[in-house]
Amino acid sequence: MSTQTKLVIGGVVVGFLTLLIFPLWLSALIILGVIGTPVVGYLMLDPSQRKRVRSQGRKRLGS
Repeated sequence: MSTQTKLVIGGVVVGFLTLLIFPLWLSALIILGVIGTPVVGYLMLDPSQRKRVRSQGRKRLGS
């Protein structure tokens, strides 16, 4: 099983447990905060910085 698959499964389990433990509105805020933080950080970068981030990802993949 790949690392990405393990992360996805772990995320689904944590999300499900969050829904069971907290009220629905609080669970939605937690999930949006976890997902939204990296997205907002990426969108705050300049176009040249985004290009560098994308190229680093490709280098790690060996492309």
